[in-house]
Amino acid sequence: MFPDNVKKVFNENLWYIATCGDEPNVVPVGFKRVCDNGKLAIGAILLETTLDNIKSSGRIAVACANPVTGEAYQIKGTAELVCEGEDYEHYCMLTKNTFKGAMELKCVVLITPERLIYASPNEHNKKEIII
Repeated sequence: MFPDNVKKVFNENLWYIATCGDEPNVVPVGFKRVCDNGKLAIGAILLETTLDNIKSSGRIAVACANPVTGEAYQIKGTAELVCEGEDYEHYCMLTKNTFKGAMELKCVVLITPERLIYASPNEHNKKEIII
C-alpha cells in the first residue's frame, strides 16, 4: 500500500503513463484512481498506442507531480487490460456520464506497482519507497 502523502499526490494530479513498443510512448491521463487494493486503474478511451504496447510487453511507468510543491513520484510495474468487473463498471459509468455517448470506454488498464520511486527535485530523488 502507498503512504497517504503519495496517494494524495496521485489522487489530486494528472498522471503521465509511459510504455514502449517500437518507440517510447507517454501520454497524460485523467480518468484514473488509486484503488483500495494498492493497484492503479485507468479508464482507457483514447489510448491506442499505449494499449498496443501493454499487449506487447505488459510493462508500464506512471509519473505524477504536484506542480505547486514539487512533490513527485514514479511507479514502475505491470499492466493488464480488463473488460469486466468493478473497475470496468466504474469507468463505463464515468465515461457515459462525462461524454454522453460521444466516446466509449475501450477497457481499464489495471496496474500492479512493483517499484515506487521519489521523483521530487530534492535529496530523496531516485530513492525507492518500500510498498
